[in-house]
Amino acid sequence: MPLDDGRTMSISQPFPRMPLLGAAALVAFALCLAGYGRYAGLGVPARPGVATAERDLRFDDRSDGAVVVSLAGSGQVLDVMTGQNGFLRGTLRGFARTRRAWGIGAEPPLHLAGYGNGQLILTDPSTGRLVELEAFGSQNEAVFVRLLTMAPRTQTASAGQARS
Repeated sequence: MPLDDGRTMSISQPFPRMPLLGAAALVAFALCLAGYGRYAGLGVPARPGVATAERDLRFDDRSDGAVVVSLAGSGQVLDVMTGQNGFLRGTLRGFARTRRAWGIGAEPPLHLAGYGNGQLILTDPSTGRLVELEAFGSQNEAVFVRLLTMAPRTQTASAGQARS
């Protein structure tokens, strides 16, 4: 390698080969493990199986801030939720944000399904987005379990008492 004054500089020692070979072996080993894991299905979440209970639900905001939960097919009201309901509102906001990004309105229902293995999944069939509700703890999951199991109300959403 020439220097500014015309002299050349020689490298007295080459780069050590053993660390270089060790690093290459480590990268090759990691790639082999990743390939094996992919082939064997390691780390892939288990499929929930057949739903034991499921409903298509609509969630509509009322002018007073309440959320009206109704069955999509019949329009029967399950509940009118007022107050904080932070987890429910936060979950629905996430679905609404995804729908806005995809240019989808609030009309298509969300699908709530409970499975024999204990999973409770809220899915938006319009976007493919899903939320595994049991991951947020039993108290938050209970909000949606109740919606899956409760009977429809007999009165309309506007005439009924709001639940807080």
